[in-house]
Amino acid sequence: MSDFQNPVAGFGVTFKAMFKKRLTEQYPEEKKPTAPRFHGRHQLNRHPDGLEKCVGCELCAWACPADAIYVEGADNTEEERYSPGERYGRVYQINYLRCILCGLCVEACPTRALTMTNEYELADRTRESLIYTKEELLAGLEEGMVDSPHAIYPGMDEQDYYRGLVTEAAPGTERQVAVSKGETAPEDTSEAAPEGKQQGVQA
Repeated sequence: MSDFQNPVAGFGVTFKAMFKKRLTEQYPEEKKPTAPRFHGRHQLNRHPDGLEKCVGCELCAWACPADAIYVEGADNTEEERYSPGERYGRVYQINYLRCILCGLCVEACPTRALTMTNEYELADRTRESLIYTKEELLAGLEEGMVDSPHAIYPGMDEQDYYRGLVTEAAPGTERQVAVSKGETAPEDTSEAAPEGKQQGVQA
């Protein structure tokens, strides 16, 4: 009798599962919300005035166990400033073919320049497209920001930025020419009006 009951007991588990409510998620039509601290795609953050938080220290690259991060630092100048400090990340790349999304790079960052978003759809058709560049990782501009490079907030230094004393770009802040990226200053094509023909002056 036991030889007959054993197979029936096994099928009992199968029949019991047949009548349970299915938990299949209809992805991608229905996307399950992620947890607040989900480890998704990385993001390079900005200060409230638009300057970049990355100082090009390369600690994130050293901390990465998969060797997925490549960083080249460079010096800021008064004519071309990307961060409040002495240096900035001129080249920043993350290879998502290698990245294991462990978050060790975020823990190593001393300026909170690197964080992880909730974006997890990273699949693509080519290997090259999975190597994200600085332009792809850099956070977008919000209200009160001016795109880098631009001058530091007048009267402030790097420590003031990390104390949270800078909350927006200074009035009149304009983006500088990015010479390191091949940009050139626009030529002044305006011509002085003939004497006696200036606006508001009658001949």
